Amino acid sequence: MAATFFVVPQWQGSDSSRAMRLVDGAEAIRGDLPAAATVTVEVPSEAGSDEGSGVQRLSALRAIRDAQLAAMHGAAGLPITIGGDCGVALGAIESAAREDERLAVVWFDAHPDLNTPDSSRHGAFTGMTLRTLLGDGASALVPAVPISADRVILAGARSFDDAESDYLASAPIVGLTPEDLDAESITEALRRSGATSVYLHIDVDVLDPAELAGVGDPIPFGLSLPQLLEAITAARSLLPLAGAGISGFAPSSPEAAADDLGAILRIVGALTR
Repeated sequence: MAATFFVVPQWQGSDSSRAMRLVDGAEAIRGDLPAAATVTVEVPSEAGSDEGSGVQRLSALRAIRDAQLAAMHGAAGLPITIGGDCGVALGAIESAAREDERLAVVWFDAHPDLNTPDSSRHGAFTGMTLRTLLGDGASALVPAVPISADRVILAGARSFDDAESDYLASAPIVGLTPEDLDAESITEALRRSGATSVYLHIDVDVLDPAELAGVGDPIPFGLSLPQLLEAITAARSLLPLAGAGISGFAPSSPEAAADDLGAILRIVGALTR
């Protein structure tokens, strides 16, 4: 199936003083995508209000989520979302889950993004995205039909807040460390989930910083690029791909973006071939 790319240069979910680099990253990736198959979702310039929710910039995040859902509704082709911060997964995964109630989500990320407004240290939505998709977050952002924790695979995570670790101790989420992740482990986890399709969320900080430098919070001992590509291929070989997203690319300069784009385009290729 041919892909349709939804570019969402969202920065409002980030807690970084360099959040606007996420816009630069999304634009850099867009420059290498086929124009005829690319849709840009407009992102408001203003930060937005938290509306007393404990989530910074909630009003902007909600507006972007709604614009994503509208853009993706009825669109042809395999939907691939290009962020922006991890919050772009909110609309993308909600859209995919509407099509398949037995959707599995593989969350490739250095961080689990499992905080709530109460547990978050900074109120930035990027650290709450997956927990919100699971139905536990600000009511204005929680999807009507949350995804199921027993069909979530946390792949490559290695930087946890205490509250996230506590939640994972009792949640039926499968965790695959960078040391554990390979084609066999991802295939087995998906098979056991009983899912009928899979969404692949890829925050590029899941990669080791030696593989890709342009991220806001580099965490050592991450995945190698071949390891990530192998896992993507294995997941696609087992289940139909309901959608995918690439987020977290925050290059420090146009020259730095060019250095990293080769790796990102290899990820795009693994998702679309």
